Amino acid sequence: MSELSTDKTLPVITVIQPAQGWLRIDWREIWNYRDLLLLLVRRDFVSRYKQSLLGPLWFVLQPLVMTVVFTVIFGRIAQIPSDGVPHTLFYLCGLLGWNYFAQILNGTSTTFTSNAHIFQKIYFPRLVVPFSVAASSIFTFIIQLGLFLLVYAGFKFFSDAGANFGMTWRVVFVPLLLVHSGILALGVGLWMSALTAKYRDLSHLNQFIIQIWLYLTIIIPVSSVPAKYLWFVLLNPMTPIIEAYKIAFLGKGTVEPLFYLCSIVISLGVFFTGTLAFQRTGRTFADTV
Repeated sequence: MSELSTDKTLPVITVIQPAQGWLRIDWREIWNYRDLLLLLVRRDFVSRYKQSLLGPLWFVLQPLVMTVVFTVIFGRIAQIPSDGVPHTLFYLCGLLGWNYFAQILNGTSTTFTSNAHIFQKIYFPRLVVPFSVAASSIFTFIIQLGLFLLVYAGFKFFSDAGANFGMTWRVVFVPLLLVHSGILALGVGLWMSALTAKYRDLSHLNQFIIQIWLYLTIIIPVSSVPAKYLWFVLLNPMTPIIEAYKIAFLGKGTVEPLFYLCSIVISLGVFFTGTLAFQRTGRTFADTV
């Protein structure tokens, strides 16, 4: 994008130039639209619970309800082990990292179909929208982190199980885990957004994928997986991330450096190819949306 003006008295003319290559991201242009990004962050955060009965309390109720369900079904009935950690804390810790990932994936997977009325009228870098979803999801994570710390303190200081787990110094790496899972979620979300712009029914598949992926990631601790199936579990790029959360907050978990490196490579690969698909769709979406 460039600005041309031959006289100070004449209005500034903005010339929109096509990007050279689908994968080229003009970070300077995105930075110039930072005010719009902040506006979209606010819109996403407010509209999510506007005119709802409980409002932001859903941020707290959703992980609590899921934790109770998982504790009863998988902890009490199925008696799946939890590395010596109370099942409630075990699942709540897993959901803390998972919900951040899932919220970004959900929010970005319908970028074109949900914002078609805006894209067809106004020009701005399309990637601003999915980036704003990732940014607004951080607020939800902070709220749910507060919930987790309250439950953690309750079990740590007021139960006999408190001696079986503990927070470690690796908690300082949690921001890096957010970046890692955010990149993966954006990559998958950008892919889904590009595909659903052309094939609308794929949007129904999105929720199914997230639900199955959830069960494959946080229900069974890696330490309880038979050795012959371990490679399959650890090739799930979210498994090393969730296990890293458990190591940081609970002192429990299994993270093999090689598999975590594979998770990073997969996440970057999905992000860059997803960006490629998103940029390509952005050029022709008006004909398909």
